[in-house]
Amino acid sequence: MEKDGEPSTIDHQLSTIWAALAQVPDPEIPVVSIVDMGMVREVEVDGGRVSVTFTPTFSGCPALHVIRQSIEDAVRALGVQDVEVRSTLTPPWTTDWINADARERLRQYGIAPPAPAGEGLITLEAEPTRCPRCGSLNVNLTASFGSTLCKRLYVCGSCKEPFEGFKSV
Repeated sequence: MEKDGEPSTIDHQLSTIWAALAQVPDPEIPVVSIVDMGMVREVEVDGGRVSVTFTPTFSGCPALHVIRQSIEDAVRALGVQDVEVRSTLTPPWTTDWINADARERLRQYGIAPPAPAGEGLITLEAEPTRCPRCGSLNVNLTASFGSTLCKRLYVCGSCKEPFEGFKSV
């Protein structure tokens, strides 16, 4: 990858690619990027070839092809012709990979950020869900599944607003 005729160093290439991927929105939650969500696991540059490895939030993620194409498009927009995009399920994605800025943007968007997932497959004692609008803990779960598999539906008992909350996985 060259810019203005000057060869870039590998470190500069990597930071440029990571910056481009940080602009790729999560297809289901556009206020956060796939980098914010911790889905991009690795970026490798080998000569003119760029390989990006990502982990979907769920193994059956319906947006898998959209994420793959968006990654490829973002890297190709930098002038890279040879792009490989790989998905991996090992290790499985966890909500603990969502960065702090993204958690705040989720809250501002009206989605309760997930509590820390902790160790193991099932969280037995999770932090209580707070209303993203008023901050109240007086919330009621109304449905185990929201608009996507990774969210639940709640209603706040204080401000009476419905909202989605991220499941901790």
